Amino acid sequence: MKTLAERIAAHRPGLLRAIGGSAWPIALGFLFAYLMQTVLAPAVGDFYGKMMLDVGIAIVLGVSLNIVNGYGGQFSIGHAGFMAVGGYVAAAIVFYGSIKLWGSKDIHGGFLGPGELLLVTGCLVGGGFAALAGLVVGLPSLRLRGDYLAIVTLGFGEIVRVLLQQTDDVVMDPRKVEAASPIDLADNLGGALGFFGAPRYLDPKNPFWIWLFVVVVLLVAYRLKTSSRGRQLLAVRENEVAAEAVGVPTTRVKVSAFVLSAFFAGIGGGLYAHELGNSLRPTDLGFQKSIDLVIIVVLGGMGSITGVVVAATALTILPEVFREFSEYRMICYALALVLMMILRPQGLFGLRELWELAPWRKVFRRGGR
Repeated sequence: MKTLAERIAAHRPGLLRAIGGSAWPIALGFLFAYLMQTVLAPAVGDFYGKMMLDVGIAIVLGVSLNIVNGYGGQFSIGHAGFMAVGGYVAAAIVFYGSIKLWGSKDIHGGFLGPGELLLVTGCLVGGGFAALAGLVVGLPSLRLRGDYLAIVTLGFGEIVRVLLQQTDDVVMDPRKVEAASPIDLADNLGGALGFFGAPRYLDPKNPFWIWLFVVVVLLVAYRLKTSSRGRQLLAVRENEVAAEAVGVPTTRVKVSAFVLSAFFAGIGGGLYAHELGNSLRPTDLGFQKSIDLVIIVVLGGMGSITGVVVAATALTILPEVFREFSEYRMICYALALVLMMILRPQGLFGLRELWELAPWRKVFRRGGR
């Protein structure tokens, strides 16, 4: 008697191959994140381990913004607003959830323990709320183009920042938290002082979840870019009028990309909220943070995944290397953007990926002989 897998393969021989093609990158991603946790993190120490955390979060946020600004050719400068939504939701879920479940906000369990599972849940729920915000903002605003869209997204980011500043202080008393409902606690997010006290599950010795989400966002971005929906996005980027003329549902395509981008921005905000040394403050997630992310996408290449990874890594590490000149950071950013727009307006890699550049193509040709 045939097994279920054999019967499926007999009727749909391509299905198992498709499942295998989707499963092995995820398995490699788990292995990569596990090696970062068990091998690299103990070897590099706390300083470089902290830098690894920052690089991973920057990659998640940069690649997520690249879906809208790079693939779709839109100009969103309110990405930090979605990051703030996801970050505050995740911080509230982990902080108040820990008290309600275990009676304290302390870290519960070790690697892959219940506390870390609550962290992942908080990040995913935060991403969901950010995606919902992206849908609310995207449906009316993505019918606009150019500067008008930029103004709308900028306004959204500022609205989120101001609303967070109006919230009440975080409830630190476990008895009050246990007696309050989730709706009552939703307004206790720290106000202008920020959300302090969230358990710090992510530290230089525990980068597993950050790098696992890095792998996930890279896989999703790559699959999107090479899919029919991704080709539609690229067509909208090149010429929206021509894309609509050949039947591309431009508004629906842009909104779906906007929602997906906001979802991963919310996850990045959740990771940022629980990184060692980071406490969520509205002023840290305002216009300046959005501009930093736009710079990553522009320098790496509008539409290039590997370009954004390189730019996110460089722009995270270089300020640490030149810490003595940190007050000149924005001047260097502005100068780099001016030079890039003059010398290479398409960014480091343009729309191409690292393996599509001429030197790497020669290497792959030699390896295939």
